[in-house]
Amino acid sequence: MAYRVLARAYRSATFDEVVGQETVATTLKNAIKSGRVHHGYLFTGTRGVGKTSMARILAKALNCLEFAEPTPTPCCKCESCTAVAEGQDIDVVEIDAASNTGVDNIRELRNNAIFRPTRSRFKIYIIDEVHMLSTGAFNALLKTLEEPPSHVKFILATTESQKVPATILSRVQRFDFKSISPTEIAAQLAFICKEEAVDAEPDALKRLARLANGSMRDALSLLDQVVSMGGMKV
Repeated sequence: MAYRVLARAYRSATFDEVVGQETVATTLKNAIKSGRVHHGYLFTGTRGVGKTSMARILAKALNCLEFAEPTPTPCCKCESCTAVAEGQDIDVVEIDAASNTGVDNIRELRNNAIFRPTRSRFKIYIIDEVHMLSTGAFNALLKTLEEPPSHVKFILATTESQKVPATILSRVQRFDFKSISPTEIAAQLAFICKEEAVDAEPDALKRLARLANGSMRDALSLLDQVVSMGGMKV
């Protein structure tokens, strides 16, 4: 079986597994429980703090096939949940705005959005690095954000929210993802080392946590590197 890097193997799968962004997770869970899920969200924050992971968790929560309605506790086992986790669900479309910047890309999205989802409750568009869209593309997206079909949800993610037009910001709910503290990162690294049977010194994990500069993904990449260098001992 091919090796899965730690950042993928230990990616948060539910709201309760999220590290360092508990406020965002709790707010989204409460929105689902109360039936007040917005049609558009903006997740903003530095790299590696869980924006895309949270977007996938929200997508699973809205479309989990084990429940008759959206749930704050997706099963993570049904066909929809597993496909979303791998980024391969037909009703959850992930778009990299850095390589799909043009107005034609967004027009195609608008044309497809009118069609109902194939098997799920919602058709969900996750647009990563949304600040990279061109002015024309933003204008094309704005119309759909103003009056989206009832079966469509948008989750926009960006590391540079100041580059997102105010017209877009005014039509979505914004969540600011904070940098994860070294203490929280070190605790997660210790948990992973235990799961992977890696002999890790606490001071070494604290050092890695500080070097990660608030990014869980960077911390896991560093841990992968030092384990490869030192065998099963850190």
